[in-house]
Amino acid sequence: MEQIKNYIGGEFTDAISKQSLDNYEPATGLVYSKIPDSDDRDVSKAIVAASSAFAAWSATSREERSQYLKQIASAIMRDLESLARAESIDSGKPLALARTLDIPRSAKNFKFFASHILNMKSEVFVTDSSATNFIESSPLGVVSCISPWNLPLYLFTWKIAPALAAGNCVVAKPSEITPMTAYLLSKICAEVGLPNGVLNVVHGLGPKLGPTLVQDPRIKAISFTGSTRVGREISKMAAPYFKKLSLEMGGKNPNIIFADCNFDEAVKTSVRAAFLNQGQICLCGSRILIEKSIYEKFRDAFLIEAKKLKQGDPLEQDTDQGAIVSFEHYRKILACLENARAEGGQFLLGGRASNLKNRNEKGWFIEPTVIEGLGPFSKTNQEEIFGPVVSLQSFETEADAIQNANSTGYGLAASIWTNDQDLARRVSLKLESGIVWVNCWMLRDLRTPFGGVKDSGLGREGGDYALRFFSEAKTVCVKT
Repeated sequence: MEQIKNYIGGEFTDAISKQSLDNYEPATGLVYSKIPDSDDRDVSKAIVAASSAFAAWSATSREERSQYLKQIASAIMRDLESLARAESIDSGKPLALARTLDIPRSAKNFKFFASHILNMKSEVFVTDSSATNFIESSPLGVVSCISPWNLPLYLFTWKIAPALAAGNCVVAKPSEITPMTAYLLSKICAEVGLPNGVLNVVHGLGPKLGPTLVQDPRIKAISFTGSTRVGREISKMAAPYFKKLSLEMGGKNPNIIFADCNFDEAVKTSVRAAFLNQGQICLCGSRILIEKSIYEKFRDAFLIEAKKLKQGDPLEQDTDQGAIVSFEHYRKILACLENARAEGGQFLLGGRASNLKNRNEKGWFIEPTVIEGLGPFSKTNQEEIFGPVVSLQSFETEADAIQNANSTGYGLAASIWTNDQDLARRVSLKLESGIVWVNCWMLRDLRTPFGGVKDSGLGREGGDYALRFFSEAKTVCVKT
């Protein structure tokens, strides 16, 4: 049984408490490794290590930092198969998904920011020929990066890469539910010779580590991805200290299907958007709004495609639907399904825990579920379930679709399916959402801003937006 270690100041260590936490394989429901049960002492030790490394790291050239990030990216792709298998075992996601999405994107995050940091342009403003203003950017210092369990290495690297590229030192906390690939990334960073203390990874429970990660005065910024509830707590803790905050939180994303859409593509992509990673992606289209004239046709075609999904052992090559990430989340999703029944929802597909055999008989599996018959203000259509559960609703007019889409407290992502570009433009501008996809889903250009509005977040990640977050801008005005 492997013992995961903290990575602090270039050394792999146990928690100061000498205590460990169980780490479960979702597909079997069994403990397969141990992680450090760290506390504030471990975080403080990591902050000291990061603070000590900052002067030298921030003084390195962009070219030097870029080379380190490229080496990390290359090592991730070299270890693609072992990292994908580790991610699948740790999170319950299909191995094929980890191999084609999670791990390649993790390498791409480092590779992208390695290139992007070299292409950042300095801004210069001339004031009426009397003065020249130079905008200088400098790293903040020590920053904390807190990542979630649904896309473990993918989102862990999405935060760390720009923070390091901008010249900061990082104290990072991966989810205690899916810690393995963050630990393996620590080993890669040590292997490529990333200077000691530049990246520090502390494992453990959020309530124990969070207060120090957020409130310690040596931490200059916090980048968090996770639930709206935890994001709200972080915001409250950080507010008295005037720290920079980036919060990417929950979603209850609408997928709007107009009658003139490319029907077959809309159906197939909507199934993928609903159930990829067992619906455990903050961008999943969990509310499908269908124009009334094609509602029954779309519903029936959607069900045919959804029934094709194969649920089974995540390590099998042809598995589409794996396990739910934790027993706690498994129980939460099942409770949401019971609530949907109590609200009068009609279950067209699924709605139950799956009963698999052999090594998976104690695993945490839930059938892909499709529900209709619930209004926009039902609890099922208002609250984030974050599982393989999708609801179908109809609309008659463009205005109805927009009103329904905007009816929740969330505003992370939305999709529109139509061949009318004027309609797509009108609707996209009226949706309360940080990102809108038209005739596609989860198509990402890493240069563009990513984040949500309302209860879905604060701030933006990606490209210049991420580098600016992890930097301090200074104006130097020179009179001519």
